[in-house]
Amino acid sequence: MNKILNIGSINIDYVYDVKDFVKPGETIPSLALGVFPGGKGLNQSIALAKAGGQVYHAGKVGRDGQKVLESMARAGVDISFTEKDGSATGHAIIQVNTAGENCIILHAGANYELGRSMIDRCAGCFGEGDFLVLQNEVNDIPYIIKKAAERRLSIAFNLAPFVPEIKDYPLDLVNYFLVNETEGKGLSGKDGPGEIADEIIRMFPKAAVVLTMGRDGVLYRDSKRILRHGVYDVPAVDTTAAGDTFIGFFVSSLVGGQTVEEALRRASAAAAIAVSRKGASSSVPSLEETLASNLRYIG
Repeated sequence: MNKILNIGSINIDYVYDVKDFVKPGETIPSLALGVFPGGKGLNQSIALAKAGGQVYHAGKVGRDGQKVLESMARAGVDISFTEKDGSATGHAIIQVNTAGENCIILHAGANYELGRSMIDRCAGCFGEGDFLVLQNEVNDIPYIIKKAAERRLSIAFNLAPFVPEIKDYPLDLVNYFLVNETEGKGLSGKDGPGEIADEIIRMFPKAAVVLTMGRDGVLYRDSKRILRHGVYDVPAVDTTAAGDTFIGFFVSSLVGGQTVEEALRRASAAAAIAVSRKGASSSVPSLEETLASNLRYIG
């Protein structure tokens, strides 16, 4: 079975339930506080593992990060490439309102302390047929992309959080662009899902685009075809890990030999289940649960 390397962020999430998001100059009470493992990298590694992938996570934490590493290991993630000598584990302050929407403040911490020797060591253990999953929450992304391409890995890049500097990365080496509408617009300069996907393929014709659109489902586009998948009818409790769950199940399904159509279906179902639960990585379902779910498809 092909392997998946995720060089990604590891955070401690402080999640505050609020009636409405705090406004400038305002002080509000929280309705509840939860402390969870988080970070897009960690969330996606746990989703990749729960979806059946053989996933190895490379990252860095501080001495306060032992519990989050344990949560990854319990989910089936290999953490042997993760270093524990960072200044402090990255963290996020997350507000979740009564509609299930969220807004997030990130502090990078040890996520921005990855060394090139570690990147080289990790990349050297993978080769053609394996996948690299990457987000924009660690340092030295251009170097990571180049090393993965040298090893002939398929590169799936989640452009989150999007910053203008991403356009200067060696994106011609990326195989899959995993974006939401905000990230897609930032990269393409276009509005509307179809226009965004078309422009990204025009810019990078050898790649594929997976564009998540919230309640409008997902759009897949490559140089030969366009596919769409809708959403399932579930109560929106917390959307924090919906995108990460989708990415984990989508990539793991591809690595496991599923068609793009089936990968979209599994990923959409898993993301729907995650939305119906509180928490980030703790909301990610197992593959068995996802396949057995009887969700109502609303297109």
